[in-house]
Amino acid sequence: MKATVSRTLKTSFRWAATAAFIATGSAAHAQSSVQLYGQVDEWVGMQQFPGGQRAWTVGGGGMSTSYWGLKGAEDLGGGYKAIFTIEDFFRAQNGNYGRFDGDTFFARNSYVGIESPYGTVTAGRLTTHLFVSTILFNPFGDSYTFSPMVYHVFLGNTAIPTGATYATDMGVVGDSGWNNAVGYSTPSYNGLSAGVMYGLGNQAGSNAAKKWSAQFLYFHGPFAATGVFQYVNFNNAPGDLVNPVAFGSLVPFKSQSVGQLGASYDLKFVKFYGQYMYTKNDQIGGGSWHVNTEQGGVTVPVGPGTVMASFAYSRDGGGLDQTRRTWALGYDYPLSKRTDLYAAYMNDHLSSLSTGQTVGAGIRAKF
Repeated sequence: MKATVSRTLKTSFRWAATAAFIATGSAAHAQSSVQLYGQVDEWVGMQQFPGGQRAWTVGGGGMSTSYWGLKGAEDLGGGYKAIFTIEDFFRAQNGNYGRFDGDTFFARNSYVGIESPYGTVTAGRLTTHLFVSTILFNPFGDSYTFSPMVYHVFLGNTAIPTGATYATDMGVVGDSGWNNAVGYSTPSYNGLSAGVMYGLGNQAGSNAAKKWSAQFLYFHGPFAATGVFQYVNFNNAPGDLVNPVAFGSLVPFKSQSVGQLGASYDLKFVKFYGQYMYTKNDQIGGGSWHVNTEQGGVTVPVGPGTVMASFAYSRDGGGLDQTRRTWALGYDYPLSKRTDLYAAYMNDHLSSLSTGQTVGAGIRAKF
């Protein structure tokens, strides 16, 4: 009973503090340019993971994860600005905050920084370079429900039911955001920009803990490209890749290196997307194994909306030869500049497991 009361009081206090912050930000809007924004995305359909059973569902984040955020900037003069951003994922289907139970409150972004003519420095919880490159160069963007590339990069063995464990994990270690991170991004020079990020372990005696990434982005007319490298030897805290074993895999990770390239070309009547990713996993006690991942896709304007198609393929190295093939087809119909309807189907097959599939339709409203 005491635990229940304590949880209730903590939840009430959190929401009261958030409401007070929003009220304060609204009052100071004219002075500090505080903005409230976000989106709500809900879909209805059927989802079946490889090796699992079908489930009919009303789900959140069919095409994009629902979130709300606050951001602001204060002009410091001389081209310098103080900036901040806090953003919270939520699930409209049940009213819970976060993408899943146990997710942190401001999991999307939570940082403060300085913007200048020489670039921007930020510190806090930051969206990773790998996530940005992944979502910009596949037709389904940041969809954790229908995007084949997002499945291959960020879901890994988490999209495999308990009891159907793979010998290795085929995904990338870590979340779409890093805690305790410091980042720097350059201004854009004729469409070219770059950034670096470092994540600290925040524990005494863990000076060897490393988590860093570097990225470039290039946009010029109909052509765009990206390149990113990411290295981690811990996820949220030093040592957590080994105990417990990352993602429920049978392989104890020591570290992971990921390189990804992406490109797109827009011909107006069709836009082409392509990605390649190489993942190298180092094991405790020596040895390593790798995964090669490719993705190709297109978007085609049809009527007032857009047809989206994508195919992703991954194969484990090291003699394991486990494969994953995922394809998706969808249509997005804009009702207005801020609201769209969509329908999509995804087919997901991993070697030795029955095929998974997801089909559904939804609505996404931005504010």
